[in-house]
Amino acid sequence: MTATVLRPLRRPFRRLATLPLRARLALVYGGLFLIAGVVLLGATYALVSARLPGGDGVLKSETAGPGAISGPSNTETQPGVKITSGTGPDGEPITNKMESARSETLNVVLTQGGIALVVVCAVATGFGWLIAGRMLQPLQRMTETALRVADAPDADRRLHERIALDGPDDEIKKLADTFDRMLERLDHSFDGQRRFIANASHELRTPLALNQALLEVVVFRRDAGPEVRQLGETLLEINARHERLIDGLLLLTRSEHELQDRAFVDMADIVEHVATQLPPGKAAVEVDAAEATTTGNPVLLERLVQNLVENGVRYNLPEDGWVRVRSRTAADGSAVVTVSNTGPVVPKYEVPGLFEPFRRLGTERLATASPGAGLGLSIVRAVARSHGGDVRAEPREGGGLDVTVTLPPAPPE
Repeated sequence: MTATVLRPLRRPFRRLATLPLRARLALVYGGLFLIAGVVLLGATYALVSARLPGGDGVLKSETAGPGAISGPSNTETQPGVKITSGTGPDGEPITNKMESARSETLNVVLTQGGIALVVVCAVATGFGWLIAGRMLQPLQRMTETALRVADAPDADRRLHERIALDGPDDEIKKLADTFDRMLERLDHSFDGQRRFIANASHELRTPLALNQALLEVVVFRRDAGPEVRQLGETLLEINARHERLIDGLLLLTRSEHELQDRAFVDMADIVEHVATQLPPGKAAVEVDAAEATTTGNPVLLERLVQNLVENGVRYNLPEDGWVRVRSRTAADGSAVVTVSNTGPVVPKYEVPGLFEPFRRLGTERLATASPGAGLGLSIVRAVARSHGGDVRAEPREGGGLDVTVTLPPAPPE
């Protein structure tokens, strides 16, 4: 029964909790002022009521004043004397006039005081809104910085931003400084990871090149037997795959750095060039190259389109498959490149994992027997984001993917 009664009382508090913090603080300020005003008004009412003469005819003023009562009376003009009879100039009993004046005075105190309290409470709530906004400005600054870092497509390269809040060493400044230290540590961690990948990839290229030279010497010797040649060719193929993997890691690390130099690029030219450079494969490549201008690194953008097309050809139907490459200019001027293909059915929940390094459809890690290095779509996403764009993939009905890359438009000349 008690819970049933208290449930309606909790609803206003739940609605209050859904308001912004600034509005809640303003309402709290106004509410506290209203409570204090009501207490003050009640105290004033009690004090005034105690000082006014009551209906029992006891005069609580200091002096009655000569001539205050006309007609026969046994009242003395001394403080605190009880009036037992007498009338005023208009013939009305003096006790009735005193009671009427007392009631009117108390009503004026309540009505005028209540109106003044409401007006001042509204003004106090407005000032509370302004003060709360002023106090919450550091939090708003922190929120804006966090949103810029989180919403940026290249969030791991926006970790250099800092709040750098000035002001007294209070709780809000300590929170801002802690947030800055967290960003600094994350920035160092990501930079160290990229440097490690780049350095390790460079160091691994030398032994791979040495292995390739030794294997070629053994395979192409005149006295090499068939078994030795077959083993050598297998090892050369594995070595070549490792080289592709290292090249992909280097390109991924390079594309994750922010571009410094940009050039005018028409994605239609890149699409046509990539289509003509592809070796004959299992699927026919259809090209629809319309003008789509942007600015960026032509080499990286060419690798972006090449990875998309090669990925579409590699993961296609063994027979009657096709790959379509299209470039166009969007309504807002952005350059759009779309690569579509037939292929296996891709569940929608699997799509985000395809852009992770060393991931393939249906597996956590890339199988060693896969012909690719497992970095194709990861490089595509890194190159797109380094150019200020983005990439998305949508499964096609019946199998295959539609992969769309959107790049910022080229600025006017």
